[in-house]
Amino acid sequence: MRPMRKLRPVATVNESLKRYNVAADSFCNSFYHCNVPEMIIDLPSDEAFMREALRQAQKAYEVDEVPVGAIVVRAGKIIGRAYNQIELLKDATAHAEMLALTQAEASVGDWRLTDCDLYVTKEPCVMCAGALVHVRVRRVVFGCADLQSGGGGGIMNLLQHPALNHHCDISSGVLQNECAAILQDFFRKKRGRTGDTAASAGEDRH
Repeated sequence: MRPMRKLRPVATVNESLKRYNVAADSFCNSFYHCNVPEMIIDLPSDEAFMREALRQAQKAYEVDEVPVGAIVVRAGKIIGRAYNQIELLKDATAHAEMLALTQAEASVGDWRLTDCDLYVTKEPCVMCAGALVHVRVRRVVFGCADLQSGGGGGIMNLLQHPALNHHCDISSGVLQNECAAILQDFFRKKRGRTGDTAASAGEDRH
């Protein structure tokens, strides 16, 4: 009998993720046609995938975008990854989820993503939730909730609205403290730079 292959622990997997430096997740003017290399994770788990979404959020933080990151996973492979690029693209719809979905559609060669899951660091807004329903995403996994504008149960649950013809499974609270912390830190520093006390994670959500 062949010996059973030893699985690597999650900590080791998370460290291995840090060695990847995929150019496709950086800003490019032709993001609609970006070819995103597929990355296989040895031990798929919600936390491991959410840590990759957090790395995307960090990229947004570094370019002074609201730090939200998203990835799309199909059969254990990441086929789309993005971070908020509203200011970079001068496009109010350039949320992390929307850009990641566009990359995933290009990878699959179809607008339907029925066998895909989306991981995002913050609960999708209503616009993004609507897009997730339209592309038939199977499951949406998010970190911290958005009680003021979230479309996954925050102000409404558009992802599972009874009047719509597709419902997404929802998993929430994955690494929620880390996902919330990067947003809180971003807006804390922004208030310090501008003196604008109205800037907060709840008031400037994307």
